[in-house]
Amino acid sequence: LRAAAVSNPCEPGLVTLVGELSTRSEEFRTWWAAHDVRMHRTGKKRIVHPIVGELRLDYEALELVADRGLVMFSYSAEPGSESERSLALLGSWAATERAEHYAALRASETESVD
Repeated sequence: LRAAAVSNPCEPGLVTLVGELSTRSEEFRTWWAAHDVRMHRTGKKRIVHPIVGELRLDYEALELVADRGLVMFSYSAEPGSESERSLALLGSWAATERAEHYAALRASETESVD
């Protein structure tokens, strides 16, 4: 929110939102007034995936120089970790799902030609 306010401080929707949050929440007012802004470029994320469960991943933010304001995030698991094994399983599952989808699609196209 702070980054958006810095890049476009006169944006009416943002001004309204900050004003409304400030009048309704003392905690927000205190937080906003502190100007405690940090850009997290690297760190750790915990994600719970419905198929493979908990993933503990490292991330890195990469700014796209050609497209100002866009950031790409890269996630990776520690080599040899349970998260790495879970990601491999998820990749295998997704590839199988995709292959089955395309096989079914080809089969239906063959049936419609006959």
